[in-house]
Amino acid sequence: MVAADSLAFEAGVEIGMRRREAEALCPTATTLIADPGAEAVAFEPIVAAVESLVPRVEIAHPGLAFVPIAGAVRYYGNELALVSRVEVKIASLIGAGVHIGVADGPFGARMAAVQAADGPVLVENTVAFLADLDVSVIGIAELVDTFRWLGISTLGDLSGLPRAAIASRFGPSGLAAHRVASGEDRPVHPRPIPESYTVEDRFDPPLDDLERAAFAARNLSARLLDGLMPRGGMPYLIEVEAVSVDGDVRARTWRSSHPFSEAELAERIRWQLRAWVESGGIPGGIRRLRVVPGDISDQGRQLRLDEDVTSQEDARRALIRVQSLVGPDSVLRAIPQGGRDPADKVAWYRWGEKPAAPARDPAAPWPGAIPGRAPALSTRTPISIEWEEGFPTRVRLGSRWEEVLSWAGPWRRTGRWWEGQPVADRYQVVTSVGAFLCEVDSSGSWITGIYD
Repeated sequence: MVAADSLAFEAGVEIGMRRREAEALCPTATTLIADPGAEAVAFEPIVAAVESLVPRVEIAHPGLAFVPIAGAVRYYGNELALVSRVEVKIASLIGAGVHIGVADGPFGARMAAVQAADGPVLVENTVAFLADLDVSVIGIAELVDTFRWLGISTLGDLSGLPRAAIASRFGPSGLAAHRVASGEDRPVHPRPIPESYTVEDRFDPPLDDLERAAFAARNLSARLLDGLMPRGGMPYLIEVEAVSVDGDVRARTWRSSHPFSEAELAERIRWQLRAWVESGGIPGGIRRLRVVPGDISDQGRQLRLDEDVTSQEDARRALIRVQSLVGPDSVLRAIPQGGRDPADKVAWYRWGEKPAAPARDPAAPWPGAIPGRAPALSTRTPISIEWEEGFPTRVRLGSRWEEVLSWAGPWRRTGRWWEGQPVADRYQVVTSVGAFLCEVDSSGSWITGIYD
């Protein structure tokens, strides 16, 4: 769950909860599949309304925008006057539901907005405001759990520790968390953008449908990052600019908390184009599309402790090469699905493509299913088993017999008897050389899984 209305929250639904759990708590609710593209379309009029008051808006994602207001405050007189105008402007479009926070940086402003249930929250002392927040607002579960184990429960506790010690113990992610807790938002050092980094496409005939827009987004994002990455640069911000057939210019700025990847960049461009096309903001179609990167950092992305982007990118390129050599059906990924045997609980799909819905529901009851955890390796190898009064006592592995130290089962599988599947019993067997999942049916005994 990524969002819910007030009635669902009252029923106990929480953000991050699994869908089935949420539906069990609130069975009368209507569940909708999240569609960021449609959300960008709905968010566009709100961005335009804010932009009519403050001409610089940075979109983090549909529903969240950051607005630098220093210049606007001088024009409108004070922060409260400006915020009141923004609130009234948005309320005229959506009625209610806007959360506005003002602080010295984007993180503090967002935390203020979270608390703005009864009206805008204007923070006078950002550091003091952040100090009382729970450490979980950092948003990195592994890091938060470690901080709690060390007795660090608030951002104030974290900011009070020596930065050098945090950086030495937790690396870049810990350093970024300490900076945020200390009120030092966005540790990015922008540098001038050479004109050569800007990419653009011209369209003849004009771009007026979403399929061509998606292709244009992928093309521009790939070209942009191909130009930046050899120089060690990664953008935290992009400006998407479109020129219509009539010469009208539309521009929007999107920002990310980390450097844009190629997929994320293409996604943001596609969302914005969809918002413009479906809202009728580009009369006659798009003649020219331009993407300008901003806040280019030569320090790369702030990685998690367990993250290795270089290896991930090398692996991605290697998989692309292998896929081109052996074919798309030979490079596969797996997702869980329902079933009684470990091999049945996996559905395969082509690497690089989105998986289809599982053929069998993983959450459905599966009487006779092998209990977890699943074997590390699935196989089907003949094996000899000695029995004594119905209990397995020895198994033959290769050329030698091994004594059974412990065992569990059987789990009876009746199978599709109308299709000729035999009845089988499954056993978990432990020997001195390893643990195995064995299957016994009318044709013999087999090892069907090896536990790690």
